[in-house]
Amino acid sequence: MRRFCLLALLVCLMGPALARAQDSVEVVPPPRSGSLERSPLALAATWIDSTYVKIVYGSPRKRGREIFGALVPYGEVWRTGANEATEITTTGDLIFGGHRLPAGTYSLYTIPYPDRWTIIVNRALGQWGAFNYNPELDLFRFDVPARRTDKLYEGFTITFEEEDGQTYLYLRWDRTEVRIPVAAASE
Repeated sequence: MRRFCLLALLVCLMGPALARAQDSVEVVPPPRSGSLERSPLALAATWIDSTYVKIVYGSPRKRGREIFGALVPYGEVWRTGANEATEITTTGDLIFGGHRLPAGTYSLYTIPYPDRWTIIVNRALGQWGAFNYNPELDLFRFDVPARRTDKLYEGFTITFEEEDGQTYLYLRWDRTEVRIPVAAASE
C-alpha cells in the first residue's frame, strides 16, 4: 500500500511536467497564415542506384504575375521556391551538374538569367529565403541553360525525370525550365 501511495504521489507531481514536455514536441511546424494556399510545401524524391535523393521546397503560384525578370529578378540570388530556402538531401555522393555532391543536406539557391541559371549548392541550412545567403558557404556553383516551354506551369515545380538512362532534375515555373544532370558518384 505504501508503494502505491508513493507511486500515486509521484504521478501527481510529475504528471503536469510530463504533459508539458509532450506538448512541446512538434513534428510538423505550424503553418503560417495563408502560406499553405499560396506556396504549399512540396517534395521531389527519387532513387539513383542505391542513393535516395529528396528536395523539399515551397511551391509558389504564378497567379497572373510576371515571374522571371519581375517577381524573381534576373541576376539576383533566389531561394528556388518560396518561404524557407529549398533543401536537397542525398544519402550517398552524387554527381550534380558535373560536380561531386557529398552525402548530406544542403540549401539549393539559384540566380536566374533570361538564357541560363546559376545553380548554387550552399552549406547553410534553415535559411528563410535568401536574405542571409552567405556565398562563403557555397559548396559549388555552375550554370545550366534556361529554356522556354510550351506548357505553362502555374506552380513552381521540381521533378526528377529519367531520359535515355540519365536522371535529370527539372526546375519549372511559368514557361521556363532548367535541367540539371544528376548521377550517383562512383567510388
